[in-house]
Amino acid sequence: MTHHDSHVTDATPEQVRAWLEAGEILLVDVREVNEYAVERIHGALLYPLSTFDPKALPLEGRKLVLQCGSGKRSLMAAHKLQAAGFGHLTHLAGGIQAWKAAGLPLIRVDPQTGRVVDDGRR
Repeated sequence: MTHHDSHVTDATPEQVRAWLEAGEILLVDVREVNEYAVERIHGALLYPLSTFDPKALPLEGRKLVLQCGSGKRSLMAAHKLQAAGFGHLTHLAGGIQAWKAAGLPLIRVDPQTGRVVDDGRR
């Protein structure tokens, strides 16, 4: 993990996957509804940046990790959270693009059939 700016840490796709599998984090996808509908990380909750409200997040005592398409919007969401009084935050460096590049499973829509495909279910 690397530290980005004041209090935002970069996490690798592999770290985020391990945390998700262990139930240690709340993964928040800040992309827009249409992006989430096409492909998403299993277990990610959608809170679009365009309507992002830090008070609406269900924290439940788990570590919060932010995620977007490439890492830019998750940093913007982190700054909104920090402005609302949240402390140190973590985001998925490189976003869902890095997740895909690492070969990790997604829930996605097959453009040929329109069917939902869950790569994480065997």
